[in-house]
Amino acid sequence: MEGKKSSDYVLLFMKNLNLIIIIYIAALMAYSISGYLKESSAGEFLAKIGRLPISAWKLPVMALCLYAACLLLMRMEEVRGLALAIKISLELVISFFISYILGFCYTGIVLLVLANTMKQFPKSTWKFPFAVGICLIYLLLDFDLISVYFSFIPLEVYLEYFQSDVRSVLMGLVNVSGSMNTFTFLVFMILLVRLQMNEKEKILTLNEQLNTANMELYRANVRLEEYAKESERLAEARERNRLAREIHDTLGHALTGIITGIDACKALMETAPEAANGQLTAIADVARSGLTDVRRSIKALRPDVLDKLELEQALMQVIHKMHVATGAQIEFQCAARLNCLNEDEENMVYRIVQECITNAIRHGQADKIWIQIDREYNMLKIHIKDNGTGCEDIKEGFGLHHMEERLTMLQGTLNYSGSGGFTVEARIPIRWGREDEHDD
Repeated sequence: MEGKKSSDYVLLFMKNLNLIIIIYIAALMAYSISGYLKESSAGEFLAKIGRLPISAWKLPVMALCLYAACLLLMRMEEVRGLALAIKISLELVISFFISYILGFCYTGIVLLVLANTMKQFPKSTWKFPFAVGICLIYLLLDFDLISVYFSFIPLEVYLEYFQSDVRSVLMGLVNVSGSMNTFTFLVFMILLVRLQMNEKEKILTLNEQLNTANMELYRANVRLEEYAKESERLAEARERNRLAREIHDTLGHALTGIITGIDACKALMETAPEAANGQLTAIADVARSGLTDVRRSIKALRPDVLDKLELEQALMQVIHKMHVATGAQIEFQCAARLNCLNEDEENMVYRIVQECITNAIRHGQADKIWIQIDREYNMLKIHIKDNGTGCEDIKEGFGLHHMEERLTMLQGTLNYSGSGGFTVEARIPIRWGREDEHDD
């Protein structure tokens, strides 16, 4: 932006300098003509020039009017194509006539036309052809060359009116002003070239930055796609594990009750057929409940009983069914309100109790199970113990593994021991989202 302002200032200076030079040379010519007329030496002057000169007052007026017209054309910046060619051609024609009026002692206005063309049309396709053409015209306006084809009155003839020493000074001023105009033109072109080079460097820098940004964006997209694929794989794995847990919890629990009940039925078939018949009825109820849970797992992965009953009632129901189906004695104590838990917390509590009862009967052959649920501040504690065979060397199976996974999702913990039966203690941080004001 600073370079553009500098070039604008230089071009403005060049326009004003040309105005001063034109006024200066035209004034010299008009003064000489008036002097010859006043001193009654017009005949001698006419004999030198061999033609009638332009009137003294018309000469500067014509030069200034033509220069004003040239400046007006230079202000036309929004032209393209043929209009551009016509505009520059008119500027050159006007420059030629101004130079003709001034006796071709000064042709620097052509440099002004060239500078203005280079400034106003830096991106034009025809810029360089026009520039080359203007430079050729400037070279052809040489005094010695142009005098062969055109008849005009040289400035030296007008300056003969003055004394030789004054004449030398006046002619020196013309030469110095012309050189100043040429120097100003060179400064302008240097600034313009530097400005265009800076713009190209900025464009190259922006292109590099854009390419870098595009590359970073591409890499980010690749990483995002990889992350999306990995997330999808993890989601699929979690979903498979969740489905496995649900199937294990539902079918495992139901099948354990059915198998244990059938084994009991075998023993009762000969000694107590009526009791065996009642046992089979209970087994059928467990099977139907398990089937309902399987259908529910496929549909919503939430125990069906929790949609119908409160959590505590659902726990008592599953305990009762397992007692009826297997004959195991199950004691249940709950010292905490369970009607204020969120759904995921309810599911967790229900599945832990269900899984521990199933494991105690299936693996430990337990016939007594104690279940206690307490609350300590924001922590729900589930303590389950049985009188089964226990296990000194505990190998984490499917049930324990998925109980830990379920608890981990809720930032809970699971501890268990296999000595003196099997003991499981689960601790679940509870949000108590529906806790009423009477809870402790």
